[in-house]
Amino acid sequence: MGRATKESKKAAHVSTTDKARPGSICTVKHIYRDPKDDSNWLSEYPEDAGEAAENEETAKVAVIVRNAKSEDSRRKFEAHSIIIQSEWLQSILHQNVFKNYPGVTCEMRRLIFSSPFEPFVHRWLELQKLQRRDDLDEITRGHVDLLHDTLARELGDTRIAYEDCIANGVITWEYLWILFEPGTVVVAQLGGALVALETHSTEYGEHKGTPIFMITCEGIDWSGTDFGRERRVLPVPKFSGTRKIDALLVYPLRYHKAPTETKAYLTKRGTKFEELAGYHYMEYSGVAISWDDRGEEVSVYVSGRIIVDIEFFNVHSPYSGRCVGNLNDSDLGSLDQKSDGRVKLTPHHQMLCHPRVRGYFPKMKLWLDFFVDLVVPVCWKPEAFGQLVLRSDQKDLILAVIESQRDNRLAFEDFVAGKGQGILALLSGPPGTGKTITAEAVAEHLRVPLHTVSSGDLGSGAWEIERRLKKTMSLVARWNAILLVDECDIFLEARTTHDLQRNAVVSVFLRCLEYYEGILFMTTNRPENMDVAFRSRIHLMLQYPKLESQSRRQIWSNLLQSSAPNHELTEDDLTQLGTHELNGREIKNAVKIAQLLALKRKTGLNRLAIDTALGIERKWQNPDINTSQPGCSGFSSPTAKEGLMAPPNGDTSRMATDQETAPLKRARDIDVADGKGKKKTKKRKKSKAEQ
Repeated sequence: MGRATKESKKAAHVSTTDKARPGSICTVKHIYRDPKDDSNWLSEYPEDAGEAAENEETAKVAVIVRNAKSEDSRRKFEAHSIIIQSEWLQSILHQNVFKNYPGVTCEMRRLIFSSPFEPFVHRWLELQKLQRRDDLDEITRGHVDLLHDTLARELGDTRIAYEDCIANGVITWEYLWILFEPGTVVVAQLGGALVALETHSTEYGEHKGTPIFMITCEGIDWSGTDFGRERRVLPVPKFSGTRKIDALLVYPLRYHKAPTETKAYLTKRGTKFEELAGYHYMEYSGVAISWDDRGEEVSVYVSGRIIVDIEFFNVHSPYSGRCVGNLNDSDLGSLDQKSDGRVKLTPHHQMLCHPRVRGYFPKMKLWLDFFVDLVVPVCWKPEAFGQLVLRSDQKDLILAVIESQRDNRLAFEDFVAGKGQGILALLSGPPGTGKTITAEAVAEHLRVPLHTVSSGDLGSGAWEIERRLKKTMSLVARWNAILLVDECDIFLEARTTHDLQRNAVVSVFLRCLEYYEGILFMTTNRPENMDVAFRSRIHLMLQYPKLESQSRRQIWSNLLQSSAPNHELTEDDLTQLGTHELNGREIKNAVKIAQLLALKRKTGLNRLAIDTALGIERKWQNPDINTSQPGCSGFSSPTAKEGLMAPPNGDTSRMATDQETAPLKRARDIDVADGKGKKKTKKRKKSKAEQ
């Protein structure tokens, strides 16, 4: 009876198992790898399987060495891995050998190292020093000797081959990893600059089917609010035979031909990088870095003043910022904190600083990456305001209003908090009478940036204008800059009942001005069309009349003195030039062209060069005018119309040679120097078509 019951229960269980849903039976099923086929698994325990090699008995030994068949023809077996189980070894290795070595945690119960045992190779000298100590107790000494002797046998060939390479200043592909111990300072040419980085880890791998050696490194960067570590992965493609260590794409600083000088240079540059943290108004001349639509770096030539500001670069630029992580525990233990809350970098951390800082180039309205080496302090021109061709009472009025607002901003506050704290100045008059240069001179006097925008920069729709204007005003406020809205007639024009779009634009501009807290200059050529709402909001209105002869003479004198102090023009020449009805911009362009002509002729800037520059432009405007006589007038800017723009690389000498003679060839009669300071008229030969 009992037997029948047991068999019936078993049958019921089988029946239940057969009908069970996948994964519903509460049990564990063990399967085993087939010893003859690694890809096959068996449901039954293999009969030829031996007992486990590591058991309770092996757990009692200090060190276990796992051996595997060697590929070296000189050896049958070689160590596959080493397991350290001795608590005496674990403790002393943590304190004396592997301190701050990443990836090694000596507190673990079983400390496992795999071939080729990189940590022991990198810290072999420390292990040897530990073995030679005479203050170790008997048990610890015995365990240290055991480990040292075991590793000496396994690492002997590796150390001999490596030492042979180092003695000859070369390295092989398979031993590259020995060069890059974690924490090693390496150098590389990256992005157009020499960079020092700290090695974090290494790994052999592949990229698109090509074997590479990947070195993960870290440098110091500024996130916009804090210093931190930026991680990079530097690949070294596989090579055959040996290669000079200092010919590698990246290699340890100690193998550089001039390690001491290089370290000093990198530390000095890093000191400058640290000083540029935050935002700074600086000057720059040289190549900077932009990015194309694919995110690839593109070189851009920059010459002028820049604003270094990584924080606002990350917020406002269309490009992604650099990924800056936190400083590690080792960093924080060695860095002091300054009064402003920032850490003070050590010389070691300064050496690891990024070679570029990000910021804004106002002239081209571009967010760029600037090389630290090319960033220099601004060379201010305090004499610029004094050279303004304005009445002295107008100059005094401008300075009184501007300086008062700068020093006592809250005194101008409106009844509504946040309104009426700015100074709005409207400069009106014909082109070239000094409106824009007034704003530039005030910025020079106050030693602050000047940020210029035009109606085209702000867009056309009311929503777009408001968004861009608010963004511009936030930048200007952060940088303590003066804002210049050039040719803002479209924003000031009187509203009407039939043009709702333009009315919206004017209303948006008015609202933004009310809450602006800085100094704002606006220029216009049509003040008579200004909306009545603007008149009550503008604190300073200046009308610039058409230039008189004395004013023009002063402009000639100022421009010549600033651009060519050793010019050869006399006082009579300046007086005569002042009689020509030119505006300031036209005079500036004429001086620029004359300089190029003088450079081409290898003479000083003289009256002949000035007259030739004027004559070229007059002939361009009216081909029927004879320009053989000096002192011609009635022209506009020759620079843009003749294509004499400065090249991106700033090579004005080549520009003069290649371009300045082009307009000369269009004139039938031109004045040239005969080499003795005299002028003679040279006839242009007629072409066959003209004949």
